[in-house]
Amino acid sequence: MASLKALKIRIGSVKSTQKITKAMKMVAAAKLRRAQEAAEAGRPYAQRLEAVVASLASKVTVSESSPKLLAGTGKGQVHLLVVATSDKGLAGAFNTNIARLARRHAESLIAQGKTVKIYTIGRKGRAPLNRLFPKDIIHSVEPGDLGKLSFADARGYADDIIARYEAGEFDVATLFYAHFKSVLTQEPTAQQIVPVKPPIVANANITLGELTSGSGAVPAPTPTAAPAAVTYEPDEESILADLLPRNVAIQLFRAIRENAASEQGSKMTAMDNATRNAGDLIKKLNTIYNRQRQAAITTELVEIISGAEAL
Repeated sequence: MASLKALKIRIGSVKSTQKITKAMKMVAAAKLRRAQEAAEAGRPYAQRLEAVVASLASKVTVSESSPKLLAGTGKGQVHLLVVATSDKGLAGAFNTNIARLARRHAESLIAQGKTVKIYTIGRKGRAPLNRLFPKDIIHSVEPGDLGKLSFADARGYADDIIARYEAGEFDVATLFYAHFKSVLTQEPTAQQIVPVKPPIVANANITLGELTSGSGAVPAPTPTAAPAAVTYEPDEESILADLLPRNVAIQLFRAIRENAASEQGSKMTAMDNATRNAGDLIKKLNTIYNRQRQAAITTELVEIISGAEAL
């Protein structure tokens, strides 16, 4: 059993840790608001650009003159996993969840006989993947504070990935990041960014329950208005040649912004839990300290009384 002095030192240490975690929670809360506003402000443009590129791609007949980012390599053997995380820890399961999703995707591809290469943006994503796929990591970037990264930084990462694609290093690139939903929820997300993924034509009114009910019946498609006729100047391929590299950069920038908000949200929750746990531990240690102190006082009184009676 620990001595009274050791318990007192431990209580003081836990109190100091509690002050640190409380301060870190307040810092994360202050950063979260700005990061969340930036992530939400960037979503409409990124989503719309992705939809425009997919729509244009569906109208273009792929030929030898088509941009390589649109036409693809004609193969799907080599897959590049772009894993975007943060450089700092103490953010709960934020980094772990992204790395876990990437790991499962890599294992699935390897089981299918595919070749996997990994491109990490963030030190915390590299560490767990390096233990499992040490020979498959081709490049790593440590971006620092995610909240301070600009579009120019994302464009630099995108240019590097596109250059590797044009050099024939891989056939398909998939981006992994955390989509910020709330302070308590950050959803790990996988998104194909190279080559451009064609739009999925499906009935928007079909629910997951209807598809998995086992009845075999699929609701009839809801009639929609005919799309408006659009004439592009210059032609679609020329527009795509400019938009495709920009789309890769925008999707990377969006992922970085989403990660910045997710990191602060997860860190805020983790530090709040740590502060509460420290408080509970302090109460428990104080109880133990008081009991031992009372027991020591009682023992001393018994010894004094016994000595007095002996005289």
